[in-house]
Amino acid sequence: MLTLHYFPKILTNPNHPYFNYKQSCFLQRLQDAGPSVVPSFFTRAAGFLHDFNLDTAQLLPNPAILLTPWIPQGLKFLNPFENYDKTNTASDIYLQLFAHHRELYQHFVPVITDGSKSTTQTSFACVFINSTLSFQLHPSCSIFTAEIMAILHSLSEMSNYPVDNYIIYSDSVSVLQTLSSLHRHSHPLAFSILDLHDRLERKGFSILLCWVPSHVGISGNEIADTAPKNASEVLDNSTPLKDFKHYINLTLHSRWENHWNSQSMNKHRSIKPVVKPWPTLSNRKADTIITRLRMGHTRYTHRHLLMGEQEPMCTQCNCIMSVLHILSECPNFNSLRLHYFQSSPISLERLLMFTFYLF
Repeated sequence: MLTLHYFPKILTNPNHPYFNYKQSCFLQRLQDAGPSVVPSFFTRAAGFLHDFNLDTAQLLPNPAILLTPWIPQGLKFLNPFENYDKTNTASDIYLQLFAHHRELYQHFVPVITDGSKSTTQTSFACVFINSTLSFQLHPSCSIFTAEIMAILHSLSEMSNYPVDNYIIYSDSVSVLQTLSSLHRHSHPLAFSILDLHDRLERKGFSILLCWVPSHVGISGNEIADTAPKNASEVLDNSTPLKDFKHYINLTLHSRWENHWNSQSMNKHRSIKPVVKPWPTLSNRKADTIITRLRMGHTRYTHRHLLMGEQEPMCTQCNCIMSVLHILSECPNFNSLRLHYFQSSPISLERLLMFTFYLF
């Protein structure tokens, strides 16, 4: 994970000393000739990317744009629905509001955009009056990237059209808010949109952005919502660094989860069946005790390994003492289990969860 986080960071930073690094032929021959030679960092990273089918992804470089803090940066957007809560507003109201809005902006050509993400693909669509364009992106791209890419591609298409007034509709509030307030950590495509928007306006275009609610029956928006799911053409494999790292985390976690699920004979899996962090206690000593009980390693049960002694035995059950036996199985402690947990037969997982909340 650390390798796959650091390697793309190098590729997106042109000022990094290893940005243009090319592995020497000598080093490659040395690795090929000696199986015991530890592969270089770049060899290992390339192998991991190939293993996860990520070697086709092209990372978007960090934008080299200087933002002046005393000059507001970004594009303002219209929101004719801002005084209406979607959960409490009927679809007919939104349709009437949109119809009224279109009367006010009837001289602006409408362009509706939308993005989509599923387990198998990420895609977007741009709906013009006479055409609908839809494309796939690299699967590692987020839904946010798909939405913002749809706006960028709409602007790119407009540059091929005659100078006119256009209004771009998007159902993503987060994307529009990002475009209205840019800072140095903004999405890299946001700066591309700002640059292209300014170039088009200098040519005479008048371009507005507007938010529209999704799934309320607005015709163009419904088309834009369906089109990405049917996209078959791949636009490019460019991926923002943030999306790439998130995709890596999900992929590695999924593999880790699958590997853990296959460990049927692992005693720890019954205590922790799901791969996720344990909740922690503010009391460090109590947290240490709980952790040792979960692992089944305590001084009483494992002292013999350090001291070279015989394993401790349960005199009543004639078996080796273990955390599982003491807390869950041994009849000597039935009365204590009944007293504290109102149950004598109790699983170790449930018992340790009770113990966690007692602390």
